[in-house]
Amino acid sequence: MPLPSALRRDRFRWMRRIDELDPETDFREIYRISVGYELPWDYNRALELALYRTYCVPSISALLDATGEFSRCGQKRYDDTSILMNEMTEHGVDSERGRQSLRNINRMHNRYDISNGDMLYVLSTFVFEPIDWIARYGWRDLTEAELRAGYLYYREVGTRMNIRDIPADLDAFREFKNAYEREHFRYADTNARVGQATLDVFRSWFPAPLRPAADAGVRALLDDPMLEAFGFSHPPRWLPPVVRTALRMRAGVVSQLPPRRTSRLAADPGNRTYPGFPHGCDLAGVGAPEPVGIDEKWLRKPTRAD
Repeated sequence: MPLPSALRRDRFRWMRRIDELDPETDFREIYRISVGYELPWDYNRALELALYRTYCVPSISALLDATGEFSRCGQKRYDDTSILMNEMTEHGVDSERGRQSLRNINRMHNRYDISNGDMLYVLSTFVFEPIDWIARYGWRDLTEAELRAGYLYYREVGTRMNIRDIPADLDAFREFKNAYEREHFRYADTNARVGQATLDVFRSWFPAPLRPAADAGVRALLDDPMLEAFGFSHPPRWLPPVVRTALRMRAGVVSQLPPRRTSRLAADPGNRTYPGFPHGCDLAGVGAPEPVGIDEKWLRKPTRAD
């Protein structure tokens, strides 16, 4: 049943707030509203797929496979990433908690010899996977202000991670992403191992009898280049249309709900590694531990600038 007219007007209160903001200067606030209040479930699913997509690049999966983090503690790796990204979005990269989160992220990445191209590609997936997911499954389309704000937000994050050559606008960034995938997506054993370890994390969220269905459901959301790069079997032909229809039905239901009053970024009830976060947990300790037993070829060599 459609919402009464008064509640329907209230449903778009956050969009009206976004319309009052300038994406060139208020992009952090616009992005926070979009992720925390308007489309939190969609952004969460899209960013999960964004990280999953990066594992189709063998140079990325090889490093992750070498660290062993996904095989040993995949859930922790997932929770670390989720918490640090959410803290920056909710509190701002210039806040005390945002700066600490960014320090943790940089500490984890700077210890390894990661190419600028791979770092830039990962950043591009954080921009475009939510855009593409919401265009297909969101309860409403993203506005032009939200599109611009998402790009500017991640450009700022990327700059503070010392990622170079970030394209000047969304169109150029999309071209970079597509070209990088055409050049680098291919099957590798490390893709398969990291992809399966991550799939096992997703499966673990469901009761044992439902895990085969969850496995097939995740594969139904992957495009052919991803399935081939992971070496995953294709889901039954009938399943992807069913999954897509279910997601669109969900969007229809969400469109009739009242606006969210509290940000989903402030606390993550699904976090399994740090129960009750942010209470009783030191943000400085969130993140991957120091590498132990990893081949030195993966470690970043100190430079004179260091």
